[in-house]
Amino acid sequence: MSQMGSQSIQFEQAPYVLGSASIVGKKEGEGPLGDLFDMVGQDDKFGEDTWEEAESTLQKEAATMALGKADLKKEDIRYIFGGDLLGQNIATTFGLMELNIPLFGLYGACSTAGESLGLAAMAVAAGYGENVLAVTSSHFASAEKQFRFPLEYANQRPLSATWTVTGSGAFVLGKKRGKVRVSGITTGKVVDYGIKDSMNMGAAMAPAACDTIYQNLEDFQRKPEDYDRIVTGDLGTVGQEILIDLLKEKGVDISRVHMDCGIEIFDSEEQNTNAGGSGCGCSAVTLSAYFLPKLEKGIFKRILFVPTGALLSTVSFNEGQSVPGIAHGVVLEYAG
Repeated sequence: MSQMGSQSIQFEQAPYVLGSASIVGKKEGEGPLGDLFDMVGQDDKFGEDTWEEAESTLQKEAATMALGKADLKKEDIRYIFGGDLLGQNIATTFGLMELNIPLFGLYGACSTAGESLGLAAMAVAAGYGENVLAVTSSHFASAEKQFRFPLEYANQRPLSATWTVTGSGAFVLGKKRGKVRVSGITTGKVVDYGIKDSMNMGAAMAPAACDTIYQNLEDFQRKPEDYDRIVTGDLGTVGQEILIDLLKEKGVDISRVHMDCGIEIFDSEEQNTNAGGSGCGCSAVTLSAYFLPKLEKGIFKRILFVPTGALLSTVSFNEGQSVPGIAHGVVLEYAG
């Protein structure tokens, strides 16, 4: 394991993705990627009494399914790195408690999929765990309840707003050889351009995505075309345009290789999701269902996965603070 530049790590003994799982809600199942997810729930409460309990169930089921696909038992997992959007990570706490595995609870907002994968890869590469699990989730109703308006309020959503994805993605990383490896990571910094509009998360997150992508290219001495795809998490159509413009100002054009999970997961016109999708689960389930299979088949040889997070808090927002962003980069490569 060696440090690259100022923010990146290249793994000499790269950990492999041994299994992953994606579970989503009904609306996500009706979108363009619907047939690719491992499980689509027809009841967004997933048989539970509350939205929060439903999100916990999402995490537990995704983790269990990922273990099964990796042909491992919970006793084979050394650590879990997991997180969600809710206060005190309650979806993760109650969802993964029954697994009885040592847990690192994380909060990176919608960038948590990248943060959990990065830390899990570091743990495996450094020899601290033979197999490690990375899990994250979000739920439309639990997120709206915590961060915006009660759903019963039926407020009109502006066109810049994104739709929080109901879903959970889980990934098993280990030393055993697999078809996809995590070859490196670029840890993001908190970037704040002063955005205060809680209904325009794409604008809040785009500067952080720009910072991380630019730094990854600098640290690894790469060009955009060295990646088959540079994949952001939750920028949506508004944030995508801002990101591409910000990078062009730095002399970098990613327009030919860029994709955004928030754009891919919904049909914005047919499903009325405005700017696209967001939430911790958005990038996690899209990586598991869409991008990993393409890497496993060698259709893509290398991608840069950059989940993006808006560090929105109801407390800081009500006190007049801005919404900073953060983005974590994970380099995933076809391993043959």
